[in-house]
Amino acid sequence: MDAKDDEARSIPKLKLEAVIGFNGRVPFGLKLHPDKKYLIYPLGSLVILKRTDDGKQEFLHGHSNNVSCISLSKSGVYIASGQVNVMAVKAPVIIWNYAARAIHGQLLLHKAKVEAVSFSPNEKYLVSLGGQDDGSIVVWNIDTKQAICKSSASTYGYCLTVEFFHTSDNIFASAGSGTLRIWELDLTNRRIWPTDCRTGKLKRTVKCLEISECDQYMFCGTTSGDIMKINTRLKLLNNCGPARAKFSGGINVLKVLNSGDMLIGTGSGTLALCSKNNFQTVRRLENGVTSVAFSDEGGQLLVGTEGAQMYRVSFEDFKADLLCTGHRSTIHDIAIPMSMSQVFATCSEEDIRLWRINKPKELMRLSVPNVTCNTLCFMSDGHGIISGWSDGKIRMFDPKNGKPLLIINNSHNMGVTTIANTRDSKKIVSGGREGQVRVWELQPQGHRLLDTLAEHKETVTCIKIKSDDTECVSASTDGTCIIWDLVRCVSLQRVIANTLFRAVCYNLDEHQIITSGTDRKITYWYVLDGSSIRELEASQSGAINTMHITNDGNHFVTGGEDKQLKVWDYTLGDVTHVGMPLGASITSTKICSNNSILVCATADGGVWQWRFPHPPSS
Repeated sequence: MDAKDDEARSIPKLKLEAVIGFNGRVPFGLKLHPDKKYLIYPLGSLVILKRTDDGKQEFLHGHSNNVSCISLSKSGVYIASGQVNVMAVKAPVIIWNYAARAIHGQLLLHKAKVEAVSFSPNEKYLVSLGGQDDGSIVVWNIDTKQAICKSSASTYGYCLTVEFFHTSDNIFASAGSGTLRIWELDLTNRRIWPTDCRTGKLKRTVKCLEISECDQYMFCGTTSGDIMKINTRLKLLNNCGPARAKFSGGINVLKVLNSGDMLIGTGSGTLALCSKNNFQTVRRLENGVTSVAFSDEGGQLLVGTEGAQMYRVSFEDFKADLLCTGHRSTIHDIAIPMSMSQVFATCSEEDIRLWRINKPKELMRLSVPNVTCNTLCFMSDGHGIISGWSDGKIRMFDPKNGKPLLIINNSHNMGVTTIANTRDSKKIVSGGREGQVRVWELQPQGHRLLDTLAEHKETVTCIKIKSDDTECVSASTDGTCIIWDLVRCVSLQRVIANTLFRAVCYNLDEHQIITSGTDRKITYWYVLDGSSIRELEASQSGAINTMHITNDGNHFVTGGEDKQLKVWDYTLGDVTHVGMPLGASITSTKICSNNSILVCATADGGVWQWRFPHPPSS
């Protein structure tokens, strides 16, 4: 194992050019460091530090699963983040040293999920809150990295948030469904003592807490869309409002300004400025607001939404400028035009997005409500984006203006899972979840089904077409890859393995194919007789989901559930370069035609652009 570790360390690392993505579903996940130089936010299992002036990014590695909460100490010396984990497995809290970009301490007591974390004002202690399956509150000593005490978070209901007071390291508050408490830390007895706040007959689920600067009042944003004002000395409800026009979608974020006004972010996407006398909706943003950070002295706000958007908002007129966007869920496929390396497309959930490579920016979004886009490719002539959807339709869009050019209804009755088109742009070959491969002819005024090839028994996961358009190969989760004659529409050869095939590629002369799947192997096969030539161990853990080969056939790239991107020498079968561990499983990867950029996508909605290390051969 040591020899393997040494070998892995000696493999050159891929150079990361840019990352597109932001997990906007993490409550209060977008932070601005007090030095104003870095934005801090989660993506998958990573914590990303993004420079505000030029957008360059740094990454904090340490979590094994998705980050669920994040907090920043008052001075910015420490960052704390918690994660989710599978049931009954402990989920760590990591304290990061901001200056060193390193782990200060790893705290392990909560099970399944860490719901929230908060630093004390003088950065002596950290309080962490477990999820519903854990239900505990733990106070940690930051210097010793040890737990001081642990207690059940609530007698009834469950907790969702926790927050320290501003003037004391020994007092903090917690709130959630059926619980609203103020806690005092007793260091002598290593205990925390809770006092329930009295709200009378008013019953609310609190999602966020904000404590006034002098610690006199506590403001609670609720799922009902109103705000409770609590007197912290008396632990008593002081006020609740608005009485009638409550905020739809509930209150996700609440900030108390120096003027006493309140900034409200709601689940329906409303950003509102409220005063004691006037609750007025000022600005609506796309998707639910989950984070608000104050940017600079000039009255700028940074707003994060659950739709993975970041906005810069002017505090004076609430004019919102979109800073960046990303996918909010798993990306299923990537496509790069054959003749152009300036743009690429990704698909996820309800939309297809077109991006610029040299400057990661969303150029266009093509949306189809309530259906998922599973696969896409560019027409070889560049005149269309062909996509396959979960409703069984194939849709073609104009890449210049996004207008629909063609819809093939009922192309696969259980959804389209993979798609490819010929070099002459006259045919489409599609695969479906029911196991069928279908060949379509594109006509000036429509389309025609040429044949249905029904030899696979399970989902077709990948289709690649030969450069002369006469044959194609399809991979399936039934453990077979079939070579098809596209002229006569018959099968020519098949390869069989004890795996669920995920990806397949032709080599340069197209006499061989390489496959990958759940057996964690890359296998070389002869097309002529279907015999296996070579097997490579590609992963120590998890399936190889995706694979792409360069135009010159000298190198190929793989990615999968081990979260590692690897570049291989085709002839030698050796790994030449490897990417850093990513935040989630790699779902798709593509190399642009001039071998300059390698793009991969992950299950957390991240898009990663790397400098491809091998120039194309002459």
